[in-house]
Amino acid sequence: MKKFLILGIFTLFFICGCGKYSVDNAVKDFTNKVNNSKSYKLTGTMEISSSEETFTYSLESYFLKDNYYKVVLINQTNNHEQVILKNPEGLYVVTPSLNKSFKFDSVWPENSSQAYLLGSLVNDLKNDSKVEMEETDNNYIIKSSVNYPNNEELVYQKLYFDKNMNINKVEVYNSDDIVKIKVNFNEVNLKAKLDEDDFVLEDLIDEDLNNMENEDNNKEEDKNCETEDCKTQSSGALDDIIYPLYIPANTYLSDSETVNGEDTDRVILTFSGEKNFVIVEEVSKVSNDFEVIPVFGDPLMLYESIGALSSNSLSWDANNINYYLVSSDLSTQEMVSVASSLGNSTLVSSLK
Repeated sequence: MKKFLILGIFTLFFICGCGKYSVDNAVKDFTNKVNNSKSYKLTGTMEISSSEETFTYSLESYFLKDNYYKVVLINQTNNHEQVILKNPEGLYVVTPSLNKSFKFDSVWPENSSQAYLLGSLVNDLKNDSKVEMEETDNNYIIKSSVNYPNNEELVYQKLYFDKNMNINKVEVYNSDDIVKIKVNFNEVNLKAKLDEDDFVLEDLIDEDLNNMENEDNNKEEDKNCETEDCKTQSSGALDDIIYPLYIPANTYLSDSETVNGEDTDRVILTFSGEKNFVIVEEVSKVSNDFEVIPVFGDPLMLYESIGALSSNSLSWDANNINYYLVSSDLSTQEMVSVASSLGNSTLVSSLK
C-alpha cells in the first residue's frame, strides 16, 4: 500500500510539474539553445513605432560562429532594402539600390541591444540580475532591461516563448510601457548550416549591379513622364526642403541655402542658438561604381532607414533623399531626435 501511495504522489508531481520552468531554468534553456547553435536563420517582421506612425520591415537575420552576421531589412512601404553585414573584413551597412555602403569601425553588435539577434537577447538576460517571468496559457514571457545607448527611451523588453522555450516574439518598451519595437519571428532555424560564403560583401554588390542593369533596360517607362518631371529626375533636383519637426530649445533656423550642382541640387539648413547644427539634403544618387564610405561610429536604426552615426554626425537615406546632419553641440540623443523628426516630417517647403 505504501509503495502504491509513493508511486501515486510521484505521478501527480510529474503531471503537475512537467514542462514548467522557473525563471532561471527558462533563461538557461534559451541560452543553451542559442550558444549551441553554430549558425541560425531567422525570418519575420519588425515594426518600429513613432508617436505618429508605425514602420514595418520584412526581416531576415543570419548568424554564423564566430562573429558573422547578415541582417536584411526591407521597408514594406517603399521597398527600400538595406543589409547589415559583418565578416572578418569589417562591418557594413549596404544599400543595394544606391550601390553604396557605409563601412564602420565598430564592435557592433556587442555595444547595444538588438531585438533581431538571438545572441544579443541572451546578453540582455545575462546582464540583468532582476529578470522576471510570467506564464500564460500558450507562452512564457520573460522581461529584462535593455541597452540602447543611442535611444534612451527604450528601457525594457519582453521575450515571448512557446511551451518548449522556442522564441516567437520580442517587444521593446519605453518608460511609459508603450511598445516601440516589435519583432515577430515566422521561422527560427537554429541548424541553418550556413558557411562563410553566405557572408560575402561582393555577393551583395553583384546582386546590385544586376539590378542596375535591369533598371537600365527598363528606362523606356521614362518616356511616359512629363518633360519637366523627366528633367527633374535626370538633374537630381530637389522638389522640396524637408524641415525637422524637432528643434532643441532656444535654437532656430538661421539660414537656408540651395546650391545648384552639375548632377544634383543641395539644400543646406543652418540652425543657430544654444545648439548649433547643420542639415544637408540632396537627392539620393546611384553610384556608378560601388561606393564604400568609412565611418568611425555605429549603425543606427531610425524609423525609415539605417543610418551611420559618428561622434558628431549622422548620415542616412530616406524616400530618395540623402540627409547629412552634423553638430558639435547636439548630444547623440538630440541628433537622433532631429533625424527621426525629419524622417516622419510632413513640414516641407516647395522649391518650385
